[in-house]
Amino acid sequence: MMMKDRILYISVFLTLIVCLFSCNEDRIGEDDTGAISGTVVAAGSNTPIPNARIATQPVSSTVFTDSLGKFLIENVPVGEYAVEARVEDFLADFEPTTVLANTTVNVVFELDVSTANNRPPTSPQLLSPTENEVLQSVEATFSWTSDDPENDPIEYTLEVRNNQNDDVLLFENITDTTFTYSPLVLGADYVWQVSATDNINDPVLSPFGTFSVVSAPVDNRILFTRNINGNNVIFSADEDGSEFQLTPSDKNSFRPVRNVAANRIAFLQSDGAQVDVFTMNRDGSETRKITSTVKPAGFNLNEINISWPENSTRIYFPVLDKLYRINTSGQGLELVYQTTDGSLVSEVDAHESDNTIAIKTNDLSGYNTSILIIDNAGNLLDTVFSNMLGAVSGLELSVDNKQVLYTYDVSEFQSPEYRRLDSRAFIYDLDSDIATDISSFKENGTNDLQVKFSPNEAEIILMNTSNDGISIKNVVKVVVDLIDNAGERSIFQENAFMPDWK
Repeated sequence: MMMKDRILYISVFLTLIVCLFSCNEDRIGEDDTGAISGTVVAAGSNTPIPNARIATQPVSSTVFTDSLGKFLIENVPVGEYAVEARVEDFLADFEPTTVLANTTVNVVFELDVSTANNRPPTSPQLLSPTENEVLQSVEATFSWTSDDPENDPIEYTLEVRNNQNDDVLLFENITDTTFTYSPLVLGADYVWQVSATDNINDPVLSPFGTFSVVSAPVDNRILFTRNINGNNVIFSADEDGSEFQLTPSDKNSFRPVRNVAANRIAFLQSDGAQVDVFTMNRDGSETRKITSTVKPAGFNLNEINISWPENSTRIYFPVLDKLYRINTSGQGLELVYQTTDGSLVSEVDAHESDNTIAIKTNDLSGYNTSILIIDNAGNLLDTVFSNMLGAVSGLELSVDNKQVLYTYDVSEFQSPEYRRLDSRAFIYDLDSDIATDISSFKENGTNDLQVKFSPNEAEIILMNTSNDGISIKNVVKVVVDLIDNAGERSIFQENAFMPDWK
């Protein structure tokens, strides 16, 4: 009997428990809501996109983003949703999310630009070289113009061909509308074309352009340097002044000197703070680097020079307190001379076949100058002058080694900037020890610098410029008149310096 009562008691208890839970069961989710917030931006730039339409699937409410690209959908029933962002000029995007009761979930859209209606760039219009232009150097600056209707970034491809060989010059991924190239083939006819792409549409092509390059003026006897966009560039010219560019504008090349027997030109070229000796053909082709571990150096790289004696295969150059020579093959580096007082060798003119070398030395500031005559072994033969006040520059021996040509600032002014106030050209006679001023007709306030003899020594060629140090430099011819000192002067080339005439 007791067992039956116990079973009945348990059954009643379980029934009460079930009824209790059944009466208190909540109907979860039928009336609960949450919210969806978010931001819509442009992919890549993260620029907010205003007025983007935001909707959900299943459908809840539809809203639009504000000026900051933000949105908020409230009172969204709990559940799984796909949220859509749509706006003109962008590709629509969907993001999945789960809405929880009394919770705000955040969604970020990064919309890609729609290319469905995107238009390609305009066909490039070729500007330079102009049609059928004859270039006067082996360097060409190509320029063109093109626009994109949507202001998409444009990349260009330049293709250049010539009638002298089968080479196809192809330059890709150009983002500017100018492009400079050298060296071109002298005497060649060229065809060029530019294509433009916004990387959305197919590339568009320009018309073909044509130009040619002048044949090499290998008979030009005068060399000079001109500054172009911060770089020194070497030119040649005939005696009428018709000029031809020899070195590219993107390299700093200066101090040219021609060797008649070798029919080549030696010059200096800098790469940053370092300078090397190079040689090239008279048309600017076949450039060769001569120096390597030992490089030209001095108190001011613009104030040092090199010398390539006639009928010699060796080039002379200064390195601080030393004078070196090196074979044009780049081999056989040899120390010629070293100063005994620590002064620097800055300029040299070597007449190797005559066993005569003129050198100019100075201190670290460029002053206390001496001009010495030594032999090929470095032995001192003569002293033109020593420890001069003021600046001395430019140095050349006459063909018979009896005269020395140089310039000297007669004001004897000295400054940390190495400014000269009244630099004049002088011819010093080694037999009589007399220096003759040949700059009598120089304009006041100007300097004569960088002097060289003409091939017949009836004239000199030099650079004249204002003593302010910033005005234009001109190459000037001066007739040598040692009797009346009344040599006629004429400007040979404007905006030019560092001449050589052989």
